[in-house]
Amino acid sequence: MKIFSAKDNKELDEYTVDKESISYYDLMERAASAVTYEIISRWRRNTPVVVFAGPGNNGGDAMAVARMLSDEGYAVSVYFFNPTRSASVNCQKNFDLLKEREIKAEEVILTFIPPEITSNTLIVDGLFGVGLNRPLVGGYVSLAQYINESGASVLSIDMPSGLFAEDNSKNDYRGVVKANITVSFQYPKLAFMLEENAQYVGEWRIADIGISPEIIEEKETPLYYIEPEDAVKLLKRRDKYADKRQYGHMLLVAGATGMMGAAVMASKAALRSGAGLVSVHTAACGEEILQTAVPEAMFIADSNMNRVTNCSLSKWHNVVAIGPGLGRHRDTVEALNYLLNKANVPLVIDADALNIIAETKGMFAKVPQYSVITPHKYEFDRLFGASETMYQRLLKAKQVAVEHEITIVLKGANTAVIKPTGEICFNSTGNPGMATAGSGDVLTGIISGLIAQNYAPSDAAVLGVFLHGMAGDLALEEESQESLLATDIIKNLGRAFKKLHSYNNMR
Repeated sequence: MKIFSAKDNKELDEYTVDKESISYYDLMERAASAVTYEIISRWRRNTPVVVFAGPGNNGGDAMAVARMLSDEGYAVSVYFFNPTRSASVNCQKNFDLLKEREIKAEEVILTFIPPEITSNTLIVDGLFGVGLNRPLVGGYVSLAQYINESGASVLSIDMPSGLFAEDNSKNDYRGVVKANITVSFQYPKLAFMLEENAQYVGEWRIADIGISPEIIEEKETPLYYIEPEDAVKLLKRRDKYADKRQYGHMLLVAGATGMMGAAVMASKAALRSGAGLVSVHTAACGEEILQTAVPEAMFIADSNMNRVTNCSLSKWHNVVAIGPGLGRHRDTVEALNYLLNKANVPLVIDADALNIIAETKGMFAKVPQYSVITPHKYEFDRLFGASETMYQRLLKAKQVAVEHEITIVLKGANTAVIKPTGEICFNSTGNPGMATAGSGDVLTGIISGLIAQNYAPSDAAVLGVFLHGMAGDLALEEESQESLLATDIIKNLGRAFKKLHSYNNMR
């Protein structure tokens, strides 16, 4: 699914109105109908509803929702904020319709007396929408704070009022409404993907309001939200007559004394992802552990008993993963430096390998083209300098990925895969239970296992992140978020592949 900017929003609306020969009022009715359906499906008709509407089209949407909810039997009170008496035409039209139907609606020009709101009230926030580009001030800040402190459930239309659709680095969050649910029209907004906005956006849902499929297809954007129908297009089918060599030979350099589990999980995840052969180079002490826990993997003992101090590449290795449980001993730093100098295949670099690169001047420049790095936000900041927001981190990641022709997997909720082309793909799968030890090691194994099978590294990253999250979601059918383990993700990888393949059958 494409993610468009606030600037694109107007063009999408204009094209649809022109193409379908409908009015903007008709489009507003579609939007209001979608929001009304969401409310009816969640809140009973005895729920008191208070609607706060602004002077723009977002306010018009909100007042149309109020009219439709009244028709459905809800007790609705509307407060229409129009201090400059400059409401949009369709906004004013919807206010007039409320008055005609004698629905309780008050136009606020100078004075606002807040209504009494209880915890069982539903607030519909329609003050400001996707076009807002400056922080709220004055009475609107006070109103946002009043909403946030009310204890009521809050549904925001298209955007929580006060939040910008993209960059909120210069916003004042004191003037942003905290929604429990945001119903966004046609596509998600970039702001929904960013950690700093989570407490304001709440749960978000997409409402299809019939924006022309042609303009959505034609309009270019570098931002995507990866859903099953997107991920399945990347998935390859296996050849009936293939042998294991056709699915690649992955080398995993991982593990040290006390951290051998990382090598176990990464190698097992790679095999579960379809890699034909997996060799694990690790400390010699890990032989019994690896050969017992992952008998399908081949073991390469380091000359050192406790850590990795050297590693060599074979011409048969078509991808190398390095980092899980590696440690940062001086000998290990030298081994990584050797590997970076000699590698002529894509690398997947994670965990301690990233920390070593961050601590060693000039080492990042040696990362081969088409490699994949998989930092979480703290590792990313150690590599490229601190960022105040995830938005700033994304801008930095895009610049690095394009300049160095690598793929960056910026891990977290809605993990972002930043491609060498500058495209950014946000993941739709996964859950908080996956914030657990070893989850990153499993992801490294999955991505590497896919690259071994000749998936393009950036495609392997997008697909691997999606499958990793889907396996984590499937694991919750038997586990809780609190009890989820990284090994549960591996156990459910097969089910994730099967589920994704099923989307192919539905196409």
